[in-house]
Amino acid sequence: MRRNRILRCTFATVLFLCFLSLGSAVRAQVPSKPKPTSTPPSLEKEFFKNILRDQKAIWTAPLHLRKADAIWIAPATVGALALVATDRITGDEIAEAHGLVRTSENISYAGSFYASAAAAATFYLVGRQKNDYRARETGILVGEASINGFIVATALKTISQRVRPKEGRDRSEFFDGGTSFPSGHSTQAWAVATVIANEYHDRRLVQVAAYGVASAVSIARFTAGKHYLSDVLVGSALGYGIGHYVYRKHHRDTSDLADVNELDKPSIWPTITPHYNRHARQYGIVMNWTF
Repeated sequence: MRRNRILRCTFATVLFLCFLSLGSAVRAQVPSKPKPTSTPPSLEKEFFKNILRDQKAIWTAPLHLRKADAIWIAPATVGALALVATDRITGDEIAEAHGLVRTSENISYAGSFYASAAAAATFYLVGRQKNDYRARETGILVGEASINGFIVATALKTISQRVRPKEGRDRSEFFDGGTSFPSGHSTQAWAVATVIANEYHDRRLVQVAAYGVASAVSIARFTAGKHYLSDVLVGSALGYGIGHYVYRKHHRDTSDLADVNELDKPSIWPTITPHYNRHARQYGIVMNWTF
């Protein structure tokens, strides 16, 4: 029994280290962007292709760790072991605070996949309506980061199978059919918040609000008894790393997109061009609307 528990703790530590390192590893994978020589495809057209590229980069990120990363790997190892070892104790303490549960559950809804999708749609539609490229890009990248976070968190849950605090079995155990590790809500919240905070890096209040909501969601998942503390911290680190990667990889400077903005500018008035095909004996006009 003791040997089995040690193996499980070791597994949790490996996962913690590999994916906590994501934010550092992706920095090495994102080169400085050269000045584009031609108009690149729109982010809308590249959306699903970018998600596939992101997944490849995310899952191979631990392979790109550098020697300098050893400085924080040692303390992170100690921290990971301490978290997993004390999860039962911290879980019992929170379980006694019944008054926090309902409030925490309500707060944690802000980290659901549906909330992330709503945020992405809101930014995108407002950006299209007001011809605000930054808001439009924010919506696209929030959606991309959210989907990436969902895929990664779901895969890790399937692999780790950690039992949730309130499932009534030998708690904090891995490989027992659970879905606790890592916290998907925390991953979603931090992925979305990191994209928004980077897009609006010149708006301090926006950054504070974005990271504040993400922090509240992470804390709420723990205080609601839905996750152990290590689940929440790993999920938060994953979300931050994914959001940071998506922004750095796919953000485009507006100075390079003047032509794209003009082409994509929404308008209720159609663009009218003549149509003439002598061989087909077709004559008329073509009307195009941009939405």
